Order: sequence, then C-alpha cells, then structure tokens
Amino acid sequence: MQFLIYLLVYPILWLISILPFPLLYAFSDVVYILIYHIIGYRKKTVRENLALALPHLSKEERLVIEKKSFHHLCDMFLEMIKTMSISEEEMDKRFQFTNLEVFLSLEKKEKSIALLCAHYASYEWVISMNKKITFEGYAIYKKIANPYFDKLVKDIRSKFNAHLITTKETAKIILKNQNKKILSTYGFAGDQTPKINKAHHWTPFMGVNVPVHTGAELLAKRFDMNVVFLKVKKLKRGYYQATFEVLSENVKSIPDYEISDRFVKRVEQQIAEAPEYYLWTHKRWKHKKV
Repeated sequence: MQFLIYLLVYPILWLISILPFPLLYAFSDVVYILIYHIIGYRKKTVRENLALALPHLSKEERLVIEKKSFHHLCDMFLEMIKTMSISEEEMDKRFQFTNLEVFLSLEKKEKSIALLCAHYASYEWVISMNKKITFEGYAIYKKIANPYFDKLVKDIRSKFNAHLITTKETAKIILKNQNKKILSTYGFAGDQTPKINKAHHWTPFMGVNVPVHTGAELLAKRFDMNVVFLKVKKLKRGYYQATFEVLSENVKSIPDYEISDRFVKRVEQQIAEAPEYYLWTHKRWKHKKV
C-alpha cells in the first residue's frame, strides 16, 4: 500500500517541481485558499500561539500575521517540492549567504561544527550550503513513516551533498566521524518543543517559560564542536538571505544551557523582525509554566 501511494503521488510532485516559479506561486495561492479558508489546517493552534507569543498586538494585527504565515507556509511547502528539479544556479540565486567567509574560517579551526537554525523562512533550502563548504554536511531530521517517501527526501537532499540522519543516529555518527577524523557540519533545527519527559532545561521564549531542546549543546560539548547560528531572512517571495552568527568557539568553557539560551534569543529576534515567516503551526507552547 505504501508503495502504491508513492507511485500515485510521485508524478504529481514531479510535475509541481518543474513548474516555472510564477506558476508555482500561482498554484501556492490556490493551495492557500484550500488550506486556510476551506480546511482550516491548524488554524486554532496558530491563533493560540500568536496570542501567547505576541500579546502586545491587537487581535486584528495578529490576524494579519496569521494569514501571511499560512501563505508563507504554502510557498515553503511548494519550494521544498521544487527542490526536486531546481538547478544549483537557480538555488544560488534564490538562497544567498551574506558572510560565508565566517563559516569557512571556522572550518580552518579543524573542529566540527554544530549549525543551529529555526523553523523560520526557508529552513529547507539551507541544504544548499553543502555545495559551498568543505566539511561533510549532516541534517538531523524526523524519519518519514513511508520508506519510499523517506528515500525520496534523502535523494533530494543528497543532490546538495547533505546526509540526513535521525536523532537516534546522531551521537553514533558523530562519534564514528570523530574517530575517523572526518570533520563535519551537523544541522539542528531545535526550536520546537521536546517531549516533556526529556525536558532538561526551561527558559523564557517569547515571554513564556517553556522546555527547550538541549541536544545540540550537549553534543557540541561532548565532541568539542564550534557552534553557529544561521539566521535566515526572507527578502521577497522565493528569495532568501542567510547569515552566520558564531555562538561559541569554546563550548566547554560556557555554563550549561547558556548556548541553548543564546539560540532561543536569536530565534526570538528573528520572529520579532517578521513574525509571519515563523512556523506557527507547531505546538511550540504545548508545555509551559505560567
């Protein structure tokens, strides 16, 4: 059954991927009407999240952000599909790095790098950086239940030299690479909520005390990695700009959880600049202390 579903869906995905960008975004406008106005996908969750995170805004102001965020969500989903056929030249034009030299200088330190980013703007196209660096690139992801679609996602990422690994595999692969002296970059999108039984640290996020993922920091300290935050900015529809910000080059000297707190602050700053590009559909504030 899973293979049959894959056979039925794959041609549709491929046809979407070869659409010229103007048609892709016209299709996104139609998908937005379906997802937001007809289905109402997670609209209640988004509304609750915005009320918690942006209480200083009026209901009308939050509604504007809500609609823009759903429009962006549809764009990003279709951009992810577009990755199946997009050329390197087109990707370079649409996802640019403002200070790649910062990352390349860290590579010369001969220490692996933990790259932290948020579910903000285009976190899917971050994989394009793997064509510009010398380190091996790994992205930690949640495995897809359908093995055929899981392989498809891995194949898409591999065209930009990225290796996808699950959270369960991460520590083992980092240790293996370290033993083989393979310098690597490990990408963590750690701004979502951890399971409550794995909540080791709580910190204010958008004014609400919530548990945060600390795995990236713990692994960085365990394997003595440099830590970098990647700030992504949406310039206009289909165009993004990414900037590297060094969080630490000496992780073992920093008090526990401070790196995680620094990451959270960076994400807050991103949201404050343009909240409509954050992934509000996730239940980020599911666990909170009042």
